[in-house]
Amino acid sequence: MKRSAILQPLSREHHSALILAQTCKRAALSGESAQITQACQRAILAFSAELEVHFQFEEQSLLPLLKSPETQALVQRTLADHERLRALLHGLQQTDAVALDNFGQCLAEHVRFEERELFAVLESLLGAR
Repeated sequence: MKRSAILQPLSREHHSALILAQTCKRAALSGESAQITQACQRAILAFSAELEVHFQFEEQSLLPLLKSPETQALVQRTLADHERLRALLHGLQQTDAVALDNFGQCLAEHVRFEERELFAVLESLLGAR
């Protein structure tokens, strides 16, 4: 599906996020301390350099477009996912393999939700503009 110009950069960022999520899950499942440490550090860096900026753009620029009662569940899910990922950051800073796996799982699920559900609704609104 061709994305609107506003959503295209976010979709590209989603691709990077899915790669990060896979790396986190694999490292956590490996049980190897060095892999877990490296993946936690990579996730922390990616969070501060990319994910937080991405989340803030969505929260400040896209979610306010969803004003109808029918779209509030999408807004709430997006915000809850963002908060859960932010909360998992503490576990990553502690090099916790369980937090790393949870971060990878949550990030992958969140990206798929946004691509399949949230962005589909936003496309219909942005196309009407």
